[in-house]
Amino acid sequence: MKFDHVGIVVENIDQGRHFVATAFGIEHWTKVFADAGIGVYVQFGIGADGPCYELIAPLNADSPVSGVLKDGHNILNHVAYLVTDLGSAATAMRSRGCFPITDPQPAIAYEGNSVQFFLNPLRFIIELIEAPEHRHSYVMSEQTNSL
Repeated sequence: MKFDHVGIVVENIDQGRHFVATAFGIEHWTKVFADAGIGVYVQFGIGADGPCYELIAPLNADSPVSGVLKDGHNILNHVAYLVTDLGSAATAMRSRGCFPITDPQPAIAYEGNSVQFFLNPLRFIIELIEAPEHRHSYVMSEQTNSL
């Protein structure tokens, strides 16, 4: 597994980007992805020293992250890893006591490659992404699209 990002749930991508950019010096951002299949907007940002942050906002009221915002739990939502084979990595997660909380599903931000989320025994979420060679395309903050 190769570390990819830390996911943070926000109410609004623009407001989240402003805070993360000013608080952590993040200058490079991807475009905003609207992923209807997952029910979220996402955007990735990175600074000179890393790590990569993913901002996740609800696409609509039925979004799986709407409850996170309502309850105020799991705002710092998940740690994500790139894997070569999602099936094998999922089996390994299960053998370590992790419970799948989603089925594998394609993700627009990862060019349609499958992602799957697990709750681990320490009670935080791990995302596995079947895209071992994926690299985000970043641009300077002023060039990112807003919602």
